[in-house]
Amino acid sequence: MSETPLRNPISPTVDFERDGVQHGYLRLPYSRDDSAWGALMIPISVVKNGAGPTALFSGGNHGDEYEGPLALSKLARGLDPARLRGRVIIIPFMNAPAVWAGTRTSPIDRGNLNRSFPGRPDGSVTEKIADYFQRHLLPLADLVLDIHSGGKTLDFLPFAACHVLADKVQQARCEAAMRAFAAPYCMRMLEQDALGMYDTAAEALGKIFVTTELGGGGSVSARSLAIAERGVRNLLIHFDLLDGEAEPSESVMLDMPDEDCYLCSESDGLLEMCKDLGETVQRGERVARVHDARRTGVAPVEYRAPRGGLISARHFPGRVQSGDTLAVIAQVVL
Repeated sequence: MSETPLRNPISPTVDFERDGVQHGYLRLPYSRDDSAWGALMIPISVVKNGAGPTALFSGGNHGDEYEGPLALSKLARGLDPARLRGRVIIIPFMNAPAVWAGTRTSPIDRGNLNRSFPGRPDGSVTEKIADYFQRHLLPLADLVLDIHSGGKTLDFLPFAACHVLADKVQQARCEAAMRAFAAPYCMRMLEQDALGMYDTAAEALGKIFVTTELGGGGSVSARSLAIAERGVRNLLIHFDLLDGEAEPSESVMLDMPDEDCYLCSESDGLLEMCKDLGETVQRGERVARVHDARRTGVAPVEYRAPRGGLISARHFPGRVQSGDTLAVIAQVVL
């Protein structure tokens, strides 16, 4: 005899079935020193006009990535339901405690939301948020977009991404949506560890899933924000949710075929990049040096490209530790 699933404590203050525009919260009870009967109030907007597909858009999965929160906050303010056919659920600050702290992980429980799925209704704050998305929001969606950038420790060429999936029909639909986003680059992404990711949870439910990496360095540029805003609108048009003409852009298609794409540091020190983002490298070519910061007269450790391709990501701060990804080398798909 199966047990009844535990109820998630999060309660929405919006009605997902009501037409019009609603701005409210996902209310998560959270008892703490400064508020015994307090709650975390995660902002949410729902814009709906009759029957049609549902898009679930999120930003702030990691709290030090800002293109998603900004682009989706602007979308929530400006989306006209009269031009819509269907429903758009907008959550700009998915891991709200991390966004408020400006950190990758939650300051409450150090939870990395993008490694916490499927979550637990009786778990930590981060696990409760993941469980609510897994059991209550993802089942509503046809299209899922999760906007990422490099945060404080990485910088990326601006790309939209999808994953290689066992279901090739689903993968083709994800790739079509990725291309419709019209970022300057498109990436078939190879994750180092996909266990517990929001991406994996959405794809396992058969959803059309698109993610991005739009810059980084713990800030946002006018260019990266414009790419995010254009991409969000293009996706709504691509899925016939929104009237209008998509704004096309030439995209370079990239692929990450294997783990040789990741160039990992085995030393601590100061990073000297020998190639910049967007530059091509040949196999064996020097990509970076790591210099000893504790003494002089020591030769730097050199890191060479395990494959040829395009530098699509790099470590951002000037200091690196053993185990850090120094660069990602992607292949250009002709």
